[in-house]
Amino acid sequence: MPQPKKFKFKNIDNTGFSTSNNTEGGRLSNKDGSINLRKTGIPFWKRVSLYHMLLRLSRWKFLLSVFLFYTIMNLLFASIYILIGIENLAGTHDGKNLLNSFQQAFFFSSQTLTTVGYGHISPVSLSANIVASLESFIGILSFALVTGLLYGRFTRPKAYIMFSKNLLVSPHKGQRAIMVRIATYKDNHLADAEAQVTLSMHLNVNGKKVRQFFELPLEIKKINSLALSWTMVHVIDQESPLYGMSYNDMRAADLEFLYHIKGFDDHFSNIVQQRTSYVFSEIIYSAKFTPAFHRSEDNSTTILELDKLSEYQAVELPAVENQP
Repeated sequence: MPQPKKFKFKNIDNTGFSTSNNTEGGRLSNKDGSINLRKTGIPFWKRVSLYHMLLRLSRWKFLLSVFLFYTIMNLLFASIYILIGIENLAGTHDGKNLLNSFQQAFFFSSQTLTTVGYGHISPVSLSANIVASLESFIGILSFALVTGLLYGRFTRPKAYIMFSKNLLVSPHKGQRAIMVRIATYKDNHLADAEAQVTLSMHLNVNGKKVRQFFELPLEIKKINSLALSWTMVHVIDQESPLYGMSYNDMRAADLEFLYHIKGFDDHFSNIVQQRTSYVFSEIIYSAKFTPAFHRSEDNSTTILELDKLSEYQAVELPAVENQP
């Protein structure tokens, strides 16, 4: 286990994560930038925000949730219409066949819930009218909520940043460097893009294994425009907490690199941000990124190949410096 060293900059303690090795479990941050954390101690319905959950669901899961809600509501009200008697709905036929009656009640429910009302079937009794009125009221509220959620999902600011699958330890100006490459994968333009990198590593302090955090300075911390790809470089010099560490030292330190990117998106006219992290198993040693963009054949434009963002090739590294 690496021993603590004296750096020209101090470890930081305002990350929001614990430095205790006994309380942590797995990586600190997931690949999608969410915190690897599970909360307990209070009921589930108090911990979960349905609104935020529906905003963050993937597209197909959101549509499936809406479809399931719509189907369950129709099944529920169709069952109620059957319980109060299908004869209370004028326009129905063959009321002795339960399956046929349920089918008619189900489609009447779907017309009432969506307030379409074709008029072929209509409630005639007080009980049926009360249930139909309640269902139409729930339908109005439900579709208003779904419309709001759809609007919120479409207008929610998002960075649309693609990170390289791996973090590379590469040669750079006669030294070693940590490199990660990013690019925007939509046709949005990200201006004033700024990156912050925090290193989490385990060290022996007074015979006790603790987690310490260090802010890693980047060779270029901010760029005016993220038009192409951006390779973020942290040089492993004497000011780096990684200085003098070999491959085995890095593995023993159980490294995790936390990346935070933010910038101004002119499509949303808002600040957007995105996070990710890399653990030791996602580090490629002795490699460098291969070019991901090139000039078009007619020399009229530049082509960025997003499928090559993570491609790399093996290289030799400079010798590991002696630990100070």
